[in-house]
Amino acid sequence: MRKVYLDYAATTPTDPEVVKAMLPYFTDKFGNPSSIHSFGQEAKAATDEARGKIASFLGAKQEEIIFTSGGTESDNFAIKGAAYANQHKGNHIITSSIEHHAVINSCKFLEKMGFKITYLHVSKDGFVDPEDVKKTITDKTILISVMHASNEIGTIQPISKIGKIAREKEICFHSDAVQTFGHCPINVDELNVDLLSISGHKLCGPKGIGALYIKKGTGMVPFIHGGEQERKRRASTENVPAIVGFGKAVEIAKERMDEEAKKLVVLRDKLIKGIFEKIEHVRLNGHPLKRLPNNVNVSIESAEGESLLLNLDMEGIAASTGSACSSSSLEASHVLLALGLSHELAHGSLRFTLGRYTEKEDIDNVLEVLPRIVEKLRSMSPLWKNG
Repeated sequence: MRKVYLDYAATTPTDPEVVKAMLPYFTDKFGNPSSIHSFGQEAKAATDEARGKIASFLGAKQEEIIFTSGGTESDNFAIKGAAYANQHKGNHIITSSIEHHAVINSCKFLEKMGFKITYLHVSKDGFVDPEDVKKTITDKTILISVMHASNEIGTIQPISKIGKIAREKEICFHSDAVQTFGHCPINVDELNVDLLSISGHKLCGPKGIGALYIKKGTGMVPFIHGGEQERKRRASTENVPAIVGFGKAVEIAKERMDEEAKKLVVLRDKLIKGIFEKIEHVRLNGHPLKRLPNNVNVSIESAEGESLLLNLDMEGIAASTGSACSSSSLEASHVLLALGLSHELAHGSLRFTLGRYTEKEDIDNVLEVLPRIVEKLRSMSPLWKNG
């Protein structure tokens, strides 16, 4: 049986070159970057080199990159750190209704602490309207957070326009770029962001490592206290092997990004076209063009998402129904509900996300197997028989 992995938005296989770069820092080069002896300084030089690669990729300064344990921590740090640093100015935060749970739940936490949160509605394709952002701003607004692209439906947001509005109003602006980093061109100045969250394991780097871009001069309150690592922004001994691996993954992404994006758009569009040709009563979620090059999210009437996944898995095909961070939940996706889908249709959603090692044969396999699975599930569905 051919094994097909189409869940790259959840995580990616670590590139062999990344593993090779990391290995010495588990053994021979094991020093603590905070130590002043040669072992420590060797580790510090390696983390500085990786930091420089990431900063260069973003058009940022090296000292503006703070390493974290991943995208979730970066989002938490951004939202809570900026909120508490600016609470003397106000208590109002603006975000969207389709953010990752790391942002949504951080905002819900802050609501309990007395902050006021506005969750902006989105269009049927998942867009945040910059005009809605502008209309929602008050004299108490201290932070705006809108993701660069949705991890579920792939829609790419007009971040630069939203950031310009925030900058004109002198409001701190954060964007979760975990899904776009390494896959789309990103320049922090062009996006007008003050804070940007990124992660290593979404671009064939290691798990357990991420970073937060903090524009010089941006007020932040650290929420991990201890030593003085990461310019006193984030205490804890640096995860040197993962940082080195992250830097290597970014180096590889920089070389291959354009070529890979072109390849993935062709495969993505082939999968979308094939699904619509072979299966009736299907909806594409997210914008058909302004979406991530690797994202296909569809809702299939009268075919429950979990059943689709289990049947696909038995055929050797790995996909998802949405965010990996909520895969254990039986609730319908908050993102799909925000688009206006019914609970029934939202429950019939599938997310296929392609990546570096996806081939045409993988797409052909899905297009052969999926229609057969849908037909089987619909034959057992009273909704389909009565519809």
